[in-house]
Amino acid sequence: AFRAVAAAAPRLARAVTVVSFAITLSSLDARCGSRRRPPLSDLSPAHWSHLQPLKMSNSCTVTKFYHSKALTSPYPGSNVERSQVPQDKVGWLTEWRDYNPVEYTSVAVLAGPRWADPQLSDKNFSPQFNERDGEVERKSLNGLYVVENGRPRNPAGRTGLTGRGLLGRWGPNHAADPIVTRWKRDSSGKKIAHPVTGKNVLQFVAIKRRDCGEWAIPGGMVDPGEKISMTLKREFGEEALNSLQKSPKEKEELEKQLHRLFSQEAFVVYRGYVDDPRNTDNAWMETEAVNYHDESGETMDNLPLEAGDDAGKVKWVDISEKLKLYANHSHFIKLVTEKRGAHWSEDPGSECRD
Repeated sequence: AFRAVAAAAPRLARAVTVVSFAITLSSLDARCGSRRRPPLSDLSPAHWSHLQPLKMSNSCTVTKFYHSKALTSPYPGSNVERSQVPQDKVGWLTEWRDYNPVEYTSVAVLAGPRWADPQLSDKNFSPQFNERDGEVERKSLNGLYVVENGRPRNPAGRTGLTGRGLLGRWGPNHAADPIVTRWKRDSSGKKIAHPVTGKNVLQFVAIKRRDCGEWAIPGGMVDPGEKISMTLKREFGEEALNSLQKSPKEKEELEKQLHRLFSQEAFVVYRGYVDDPRNTDNAWMETEAVNYHDESGETMDNLPLEAGDDAGKVKWVDISEKLKLYANHSHFIKLVTEKRGAHWSEDPGSECRD
């Protein structure tokens, strides 16, 4: 009997893992009415939604993401075309025996920079997926992900491309996006309201990315062992204030101003998977987007914007639904307007759709 139990132990362990994963997924509820979701790995682009809903009190709080930018071709920075993935074949639980994705990892990643993992075939590389692996965080913000044939599987579904593309880590690649906002004001300092909705207009600091030319939130990758709070402040300083090029004295003064802004109470806008054009079947972007709001405007008035690091340009941008931003950054910005009660759209119906 003892030998029988011992022989069955591995199967029991796998069963417990599957059940635990199923319980985790089934416990997640929608934010505009309760309904049971399909398993994360089986979601289609039209049904991909937040796994860790945010508690919002002033509007309909369900918003949906679409796994669409992670399906676009050519792959960024290359001429590589993804295998086409029909909408009804994105979910992993949909059988697709003929699925034949393209394998691609950029030369820059294969060169082995410090921010990138080795190839899985490297005999000295044994990543601990779904765990904190030394200084590298391999846990997903959305819970457990499947590892198949030694490779982590994108929890949002098929992308038509395997390997890592431009991403350094197998599995989740963690980033942080600081959304710095203020109210738009006239020359007398009075808040400016939108003429149609009557809601005050919010502005945020946007950068124009050098790699693709799209406007975006000035965020970046979390360094191994680094706290998210430090990443948020560091990335904003480097990209929106050009802190890397400042003199020691200028850096000291800049640090004081940044501390004042980033030490205040912040609003965590979103934590989880990002529909990013760099995503592959085996590597994907996740982020924590945090809003730092300068209510009076006095702090940011003392911080002259200057593009640096990965930013080509930087400026204050009026927020509205007309914004077209990198990845799903527009989605994050919309959540901020809901939280702050600011203007977003002239169409009232847009408040409950995304």
